[in-house]
Amino acid sequence: MEIRTACSPADAKYYDTERLRSEFLIDDLFEADAIKLVYSHIDRIIMGSAAPVSRRLTLTAGDELRARYFLERREMGVINIGSEGIITVDGKEYTVGYKEGMYIGMGSKDISFASKDEKSPALFYINSAPAHMTYPTVLIKREGTPSEDVVIISEENKKELGTLEESNHRVINKYILPGQVKSCQLEMGMTELKDGSVWNTMPAHTHDRRMEVYLYFDLPDDAYVCHFMGEAKQTRHLIVRNRQAVISPSWSIHAGAGTRAYTFIWGMVGENQDFDDMDNIDNRELM
Repeated sequence: MEIRTACSPADAKYYDTERLRSEFLIDDLFEADAIKLVYSHIDRIIMGSAAPVSRRLTLTAGDELRARYFLERREMGVINIGSEGIITVDGKEYTVGYKEGMYIGMGSKDISFASKDEKSPALFYINSAPAHMTYPTVLIKREGTPSEDVVIISEENKKELGTLEESNHRVINKYILPGQVKSCQLEMGMTELKDGSVWNTMPAHTHDRRMEVYLYFDLPDDAYVCHFMGEAKQTRHLIVRNRQAVISPSWSIHAGAGTRAYTFIWGMVGENQDFDDMDNIDNRELM
């Protein structure tokens, strides 16, 4: 597990490109037959991936967590951006399709990941946060029939925003948040841009009560997203390519424009789960 420390905005404004990328960009996710994890001191989030191909991958706590098992004191969200796969939680198997997800509650001990077909493997993206109590483990689908352990994303949590004229026509799919899937502090969702739109957030904003991580995907090899970060009057940028993630501290804006439409997963961790608790920044104030 890689460890990343927090940093001050007073320091970050002096970083060069190499230092910005080393602090905030995660560019080596989804290694075949491996689990890759990054532990950030920013709100103690862990983000990473499980990319099973020819074998089942088992999630362990490692030495870094000082825990008997990974979710002894944590909760976890997972979204599959590959082909159909299987997540096993304490002996129970869940079939997780493309763009389907799971919330796995604190106290779940034995967690593993597998692909249904090694020729077309699953790609599981992971966010995990410290937890104070156990909420039910559920499979999260975008459509279908709900059941005791299957949640269907409600129509009110599929929110269409923006316009093609403003280059930010998009649909926000909210997977884990109050009123749909209970969690201690973790929120996750997926935003899909419509063809012809490139901006993922408009207006740019911060939310001082929680941090955020973006995973960008659905990008061809020659495409990229220019991810803007930093304070409103000290903006910086990162070039982000397919299946790479960006850590966004609470003091930083997080907005991006791509060379074409794309999809990204957002995960938030902090003390406030109110999705709309954000401080919007007028476009005219950015520098």
